[in-house]
Amino acid sequence: MHPDLPLLHDQPLDALNTFRIPARARHYIRVTGARQLDLLRADPFLAAMPRLVLGGGSNLLLTRDVEGVVLHMTGQGREVLGEQDGRVLVRAQAGENWHGFVQYTLEQGLGGLENLSLIPGTVGAAPIQNVGAYGVETKDVFHSLSAYDMASGELRTLSAADCRFAYRDSIFKHPEGRELVVLDVTFALPKDWTPNLRYAELAQAAREAGLEQPSPRQVGALVEAIRRRKLPDPAEIGNAGSFFKNPVVSREHCARLLETYPNLVHHAQPDGSEKLAAGWLIDQCGWKGRSMGAAGVYPKQALVLVNLGGARGEDVVRLAEAIQRDVEQRYGVRLEPEPVFV
Repeated sequence: MHPDLPLLHDQPLDALNTFRIPARARHYIRVTGARQLDLLRADPFLAAMPRLVLGGGSNLLLTRDVEGVVLHMTGQGREVLGEQDGRVLVRAQAGENWHGFVQYTLEQGLGGLENLSLIPGTVGAAPIQNVGAYGVETKDVFHSLSAYDMASGELRTLSAADCRFAYRDSIFKHPEGRELVVLDVTFALPKDWTPNLRYAELAQAAREAGLEQPSPRQVGALVEAIRRRKLPDPAEIGNAGSFFKNPVVSREHCARLLETYPNLVHHAQPDGSEKLAAGWLIDQCGWKGRSMGAAGVYPKQALVLVNLGGARGEDVVRLAEAIQRDVEQRYGVRLEPEPVFV
């Protein structure tokens, strides 16, 4: 084994996933850059194994041990690259903590990422999931990324169009992108910044704080306060944040539901469809605060499933499936989980 390829065996993953689900990896490598991936491809034993690319483990549900090799992306580094077309380019390595990176941009006097404050995970995972919150998605501030192609060994630069961003989706979740390992991400932040308060709860928080024209730091602080009030800290209660995507239905389906459920929370989409609030649907089915064994629904936010202590992956899956059945039976809507099941 090459000395630059630090391979560990039978590695526990409990502390490397925010659900705190117990599982082990048969083989584990800390990846700081393309060098380790080159060496892995050159090793016939490791190259033939199934791979799991791991960032902060905040969008992952482990239902079993990982029989292949876990590539833990731990590369560090961030820098302001300069200006381009009225925007400031900022780059971070894939292993950087996401919230720490957001704070770094705010310390540089740059706005654009503040609505995405306190989202758990790493920078490299942000474009994979197209993470979003409070009226902003990764795609809105994305410039490009560098990725390693495990099939060819080539380094590739992907634009926003190449990434094929959609709601909580990207090329990396599809077969044609699954051989790509994100190494670093560059964001384009507006030089002439204005606060994005389109999200009603955030706008209300700004009004209550007496902030007519809040700064990026102030918006970020408001977002942090809202998230801390509503969502559990993964360091205290195992969870993966929002467990289900907000379902999108046709305008006609939404209209039929409104006839029976006039308080249905829905948001019109540019293409004429309607996005429903998954948390509202789950709450109306009576699941908020309920549990099945060691897995439960967070009492303050029905969209979040939690590890109440000692839960295994199958416990969370069983709870999620029960919620899906109830929501589909009542509303004719199938909820889709956000986390990747392994």
